[in-house]
Amino acid sequence: MGDPHIHVDRKVVEASVPMRDVMASAFGLVADAPSSVTTGCGLRVPYAMTSPRPESVTCLACREHAQREHLRFADQVERLGRMPEMEITPDQAAKAAGRHRDLARRFAT
Repeated sequence: MGDPHIHVDRKVVEASVPMRDVMASAFGLVADAPSSVTTGCGLRVPYAMTSPRPESVTCLACREHAQREHLRFADQVERLGRMPEMEITPDQAAKAAGRHRDLARRFAT
């Protein structure tokens, strides 16, 4: 019997649908989903055994990884929003950071 847990992609923030949409609109390319990925806990599993939704992830190590990554990304977005002449306003950065902090909170519970 294989691993029954649902994991997160190691690149949980970069692998999200909104991030793929940004890449597609910026470069005009849409990448196929990989058949397998390295997870937040370090395992290599079929892509179908991963989820970006906190409610679906059953691997505790992956949940902890996703929480850390979303918090790290939230801090990074807020810093970028404070830089002069950025395309993103401080208000937009704060909203995006808030969404990632909410995801981090959901992964923690």
